[in-house]
Amino acid sequence: MTSVGVVTARSMHFSEPLRLQSGALIADYTLVYETYGQLNADKSNAVLICHALNASHHVAGYYADQPKNTGWWDNMVGPGKPVDTDRFFVIGINNLGSCFGSTGPMHTNPETGRPYGHDFPVVTVEDWVHAQARLAEALGIEKFAAVMGGSLGGMQALAWSMMYPDRMEHCIAIASTAKLTAQNIAFNDVARQAILTDPDFHGGDFYAHGVVPKNGLRVARMIGHITYLSNVDMSEKFGRVLRSGQYLFGFGVEFEIESYLHYQGDKFSSYFDANTYLLITRALDYFDPAASYDGDLTKALANTRAKFLLVSFTTDWRFSSEASQAIVKALIDNRREVTYADIDAPHGHDAFLLTDERYHDLVRSYFDRMWFDIESGRD
Repeated sequence: MTSVGVVTARSMHFSEPLRLQSGALIADYTLVYETYGQLNADKSNAVLICHALNASHHVAGYYADQPKNTGWWDNMVGPGKPVDTDRFFVIGINNLGSCFGSTGPMHTNPETGRPYGHDFPVVTVEDWVHAQARLAEALGIEKFAAVMGGSLGGMQALAWSMMYPDRMEHCIAIASTAKLTAQNIAFNDVARQAILTDPDFHGGDFYAHGVVPKNGLRVARMIGHITYLSNVDMSEKFGRVLRSGQYLFGFGVEFEIESYLHYQGDKFSSYFDANTYLLITRALDYFDPAASYDGDLTKALANTRAKFLLVSFTTDWRFSSEASQAIVKALIDNRREVTYADIDAPHGHDAFLLTDERYHDLVRSYFDRMWFDIESGRD
């Protein structure tokens, strides 16, 4: 198996306003995207990959001037990999409000001539799906062979199956959920409060002050990262190991796990936008398609037509196995075709990003069957 190699990000501008779920309008926006593989003649082999919180359109490959900047799902997407780009035409799109090229808080608001900052409208999973659908139309793709994502990306894949049921053949949601638990919302709020109360945040207009709310971003990332790992994984990697081998009787970084979290926080605060973090975590909170059906997920999924693959991981307590199983039950109640696996893996929520043979073999097998159907012309 090899990488897709050198890739180039592209951008597409949209002048037609997009009506958001909040009622706000956003006009003159740009979406950044990447593609891998070749679109076949009848355009039946397109796969959309939806990204999670801190990821982007850069799904696979690397940039010519940044050979170490490898796509966030490069182990999943590429020649001979589970999502085989020798067969499928894969698209990664950076969502609105992100900080990796698509129009977001750091970009200029055409109405004011200043960065949007905290005035950038709150966006939802459904808003992102509508924007993605517009880009697909512009590329001439009327129907995706599959829409796929992990975590927040899986939410988008589920939303696609409900919002555009005739425009996708397969929905693949990995380590995902149909709604956050109260505990998840609580973690997100604590992370946001770390940013909102940072003196350098300046109400979201820190760009004008030439500063970055790094302390808030560090703490937000540290909180988030704890939830992505399992206790088993943290214990095996770090345990109670002390960096100096003894207690220093202070409040600095003494344990290896503290050092790791500080490293992750520092790295994150050097490249991620604080306003984007607020927007994306709120989009996570708001996603709850069953809310419009008195909490009945079966009714929410009644109009879906896709075939489904759902994968969960036993030690993922952020987006638990039970959350995926609730989706599976609702789909079966609607007599949908569902493949489901609960992978016994020690890595917590981050397992969806890692190379686990059982997990990857399952995805590969699913795409093999999908390719067979495409080749044989079967529905």
